[in-house]
Amino acid sequence: MIVVTTDGWDVDHGTLRTYVRDGTQWKEQGQASDVTIGRHGSAWGVGLSLPQHDGPVKKEGDGRSPAGVFRIGEAFGYAETNPTALPYRGLTASDYCVDVDGSPYYNQLVDEKKVGAAAVGGATEAMRRDLHFDGDRAYRIGFVIEHNPDGRKGAGSCIFAHLWKSPTSPTAGCTAMTDATMERLLAWLDPSKKPVFVLLPKTEYARLRDAWNLPSP
Repeated sequence: MIVVTTDGWDVDHGTLRTYVRDGTQWKEQGQASDVTIGRHGSAWGVGLSLPQHDGPVKKEGDGRSPAGVFRIGEAFGYAETNPTALPYRGLTASDYCVDVDGSPYYNQLVDEKKVGAAAVGGATEAMRRDLHFDGDRAYRIGFVIEHNPDGRKGAGSCIFAHLWKSPTSPTAGCTAMTDATMERLLAWLDPSKKPVFVLLPKTEYARLRDAWNLPSP
């Protein structure tokens, strides 16, 4: 389990910790790391956890990171291969994540060469950011946080863990971190152990910890 906690709904940064199951208990592994999240903080997302009604709800384009419990999907990066145990996608210049909620490919990673230019029309998430955005390194390595996996219209899309620009640079809704932290996560994550990603404000974490069987802080 990867756990990110923040000081409140409208805070754009937090702390990341990692845990493994030891019998019925969670055992922390590795050092805590600083991360940045959405520029407007966080909001309840659509994932594995039950819907909550206290607090903001994630919407497309709101600049908030989804809060809750989510499956961890495939890893991706600019290199063709990566030694991570996660399924890995070597990105190309024609790979996009579709953030247009009227598209049948909404919230999906697609190859423009396979689905056609019209299918990615209006999409702003070109995955090879180094080629499309003047050498941007954000997606050099990262992984998918499976928010809104069924593509519910308007509920938010293209949520990743990726590299940060700086410790004070928030995201559009993703969780960003140093190269070293990301490299540690990619080496550590094991899909056979069904890893999950948790993001919550501290007050919500305390409220839900027992019900959701989360690690003790």
